[in-house]
Amino acid sequence: MIGAKGVCGLKHGFQNKAGLGAACRSARPRVTRGVARRVASREDLGNGTDERLKGLIDVLSAEDWNRNSWREKPVLQQPDYPCEQDVRKVHDQLCDLPPLVFAGECRNLSEKLAKCSRGEAFWLQGGDCAESFTEFSANHIRDTYRILLQMSVVMMFGGGIPVVKVGRMAGQFAKPRTAPTETIDGVEYKSYRGDIINDSALNHEARIPDPNRLVRAYHQCASTLNLIRGFSSGGYARLDRVDQWNLDFMSKSDEGRLYMDLAARVDEAITFMEACGVGSESSVMSTTDFYVSHEALLLEYESALTREDSTTGLWYDCSAHLVWVGERTRQLDHAHMEFLRGVGNPLGIKISQKADPAELIELIQTLNPTNNPGRLAVIVRMGADNLRERLPLLLRAVRDAGQKVTWVCDPMHGNTEVMNGYKTRRYENIRAEVEAFFDVHEQEGTIPGGIHLEMTGKDVTECTGGGSSVSGEDLGDRYDTYCDPRLNAEQSLELSFYIAQRLRQRRNAGRG
Repeated sequence: MIGAKGVCGLKHGFQNKAGLGAACRSARPRVTRGVARRVASREDLGNGTDERLKGLIDVLSAEDWNRNSWREKPVLQQPDYPCEQDVRKVHDQLCDLPPLVFAGECRNLSEKLAKCSRGEAFWLQGGDCAESFTEFSANHIRDTYRILLQMSVVMMFGGGIPVVKVGRMAGQFAKPRTAPTETIDGVEYKSYRGDIINDSALNHEARIPDPNRLVRAYHQCASTLNLIRGFSSGGYARLDRVDQWNLDFMSKSDEGRLYMDLAARVDEAITFMEACGVGSESSVMSTTDFYVSHEALLLEYESALTREDSTTGLWYDCSAHLVWVGERTRQLDHAHMEFLRGVGNPLGIKISQKADPAELIELIQTLNPTNNPGRLAVIVRMGADNLRERLPLLLRAVRDAGQKVTWVCDPMHGNTEVMNGYKTRRYENIRAEVEAFFDVHEQEGTIPGGIHLEMTGKDVTECTGGGSSVSGEDLGDRYDTYCDPRLNAEQSLELSFYIAQRLRQRRNAGRG
């Protein structure tokens, strides 16, 4: 949680000084000032003798897992660095830097994810497809943060349910690629894999992977988190400022007017709450919880920022509160699954229509062996038609297996196409997939737990349609993305009103 107090201490543990291929092989307990620190066992969890560990995954021995055990597995989507010595130097440097987030914050998010799995809250996750070095600015961070606040207010007030706010921010740099090279204007280059790895400039030298970019990405993440923490606890996110969050370019749009109407109703509700004795200075009115997430793709970065929590003995990937594994790297016997199964963070796993029910059961069992309802979000990306056909099979399989997960809809990645030479997505198709997601859960009696969007607070023209009426001819006007097309602020807000309507319908049906 951004701005959390009293978080636990973290230890660096294994520093990898022996090189990239080395791993921590000792199974002996750590010794602090001559006293062996007892690490809680599986029996402790079952008996509840250690209250601090309730609801968390089991502590694994160093022989079973350590933060470098992924190096012994096949690994995909990693850069081919030209100098191993440079990589080793950067890895050691990252190991010595402070964690970006804390174990206590991750546990707080896990509790909220569990509520989403039960329908007691709704998961809102959004941000850039890929963060960049050149687009980094306080205004860019503020605008993304602000549209997420707006969307959460729409869903909370319209849907009558708490909203868990999670940004695709402060770490969403690396992107999986279909091929190691790409051809642009007849010239073949190494594929651009995100600013954390190489540069998007069209020259061969810029496309060479540079490990020093990991350190630059780390410092950008630290600055982003610092600003977000300030926004969340310093007054910007106060509910009595809800009418001041509107973005200037949206003031005359239909969605902007709808939002201001809602803001006026929120203001009336706040006045009523103050009359009832809930003051504007109470924490629920003056601060907010905001978390960050990204795809755990670049394992050199993730493992270097993994720290041991000194109060529990668990290891946490302290690059983000939640990390997820993508469709292209979730092979059961590969490195990404090996790494993620041992960290204590809440996790996500993306699946498409290609996922087999039996395979999904095994993936969930691997990442969530203790069946913790706050451990895992299954993020579905299929396209509306595929989702209506395939999702019921997966829902039934997981339900029959007794597995507890939060189902999240990613309506972006199954709806990408090329129009007038631009990669784009149609708003109508995105909304259709969200509609199908709610419909299928209603049909199966299961819980639609959240939404995962590639979006921005800027007035871009990357996705067509919606109230902003972006056409195929408009795509080139403000096409700023470094990777995949994002919903602009107006389209994002429009979608949040639809989600609020579905949440309200579900709440009312439950009352009936």
